[in-house]
Amino acid sequence: MHFIGGNQIKLLRSGAEYFPALEQAIQNATQEIYLQTYIYEIDEIGVRIGSALKQAAQRKVAVNLLLDGFGCKDFPKTYIHELESAGVRVMFYRPKISPWTLKRNRLRRLHRKVAVIDGEVAFVGGINIIDDHNAPHKIPPRIDYAVRIEGALLPTIAANVRRLWRRIAWIHLWRTNHNNVLQRLKPPALSTGSGIKVAFVIRDNVLHRRDIENAYLDAINHAQSEIIIANAYFVPGRRFRKALLDAAKRGVKVKLLLQGRMEYFLMFATHAFYGVFLENGIEIYEYRNSFMHSKVAVIDNDWATVGSSNIDPFSLLLAHEANLLIQDRAFATELRIDIEASMKNGVHQVTSKSWINGNILHRSLSWIAYGIVRFLLGVIGYSKEQ
Repeated sequence: MHFIGGNQIKLLRSGAEYFPALEQAIQNATQEIYLQTYIYEIDEIGVRIGSALKQAAQRKVAVNLLLDGFGCKDFPKTYIHELESAGVRVMFYRPKISPWTLKRNRLRRLHRKVAVIDGEVAFVGGINIIDDHNAPHKIPPRIDYAVRIEGALLPTIAANVRRLWRRIAWIHLWRTNHNNVLQRLKPPALSTGSGIKVAFVIRDNVLHRRDIENAYLDAINHAQSEIIIANAYFVPGRRFRKALLDAAKRGVKVKLLLQGRMEYFLMFATHAFYGVFLENGIEIYEYRNSFMHSKVAVIDNDWATVGSSNIDPFSLLLAHEANLLIQDRAFATELRIDIEASMKNGVHQVTSKSWINGNILHRSLSWIAYGIVRFLLGVIGYSKEQ
């Protein structure tokens, strides 16, 4: 968690702001593009971004697309051929996805969403390459966030995405000509100005197993007035739950904005902790207007994070994730205002009384789902974390 000053950042709200910014950056690329994503859907957005990638490759830009084997299991082989024919290098992270195997490595996924263009501009967030309207039923577009960043942190982000690409390429036994490309690249000048302080925090299975979780815990443990977390898949472990409860007990106002639409049965595990949170004064809001895919937080209105990491065991213990930590009051205020706007539109507040007097079956399902999560973690050796 090394904060580096001298950065310019812009908050991007959902695909409506993210995809035009990403597309423009790809169109302006002159040397190299790295795009790493969990889901890449060949819908209107996927075709647009794919066209931009192909055009960049055809003008001799080194284009490197890294996709997750499970998140992109339905990615058309014909489109892979189309991309590769145009010069785009395409690789899959862990393409073996046997449903009959519960080995730990099968559950380790590339869940991060990072793009780096020419080592000069990067995008980090939770937005996959998929149309916001590409969802079941005719509902409003999903809510999500990303950040566009330029400045002194770029060498750190660029080095990380290149290193991951090379490691996966080595695993695939590919021979690439990236070395010549990288030698021609000029790293962005380190800013000495008073730009925004930002840290790039990752979670992997080697040296950074708990970096994102520890970043959250450090900020929560030092919170003095307010904690706002908006997270789609929220099944926090013991340390995380204790940190939130301790914060609430010392008078910090804690608000959780969670997904109210259940996409998967295991999402009911989120509700297993509603009772203890509500008893201790933690406010819980469920977003039901559309699908909320956010993975953001604001603490004390001067610390914020935007990234790909959910607060659940699959993100915090297994997946490749990437978040930005931002120390800037103006940015934190902007994000906080946007989260609170979501809380006022299509949100149901869960109260202690309504939860206690609510559907017994619902509460039972939450503990069944949580039990299944515990079982899965036990199979791979992580049960004690929850």
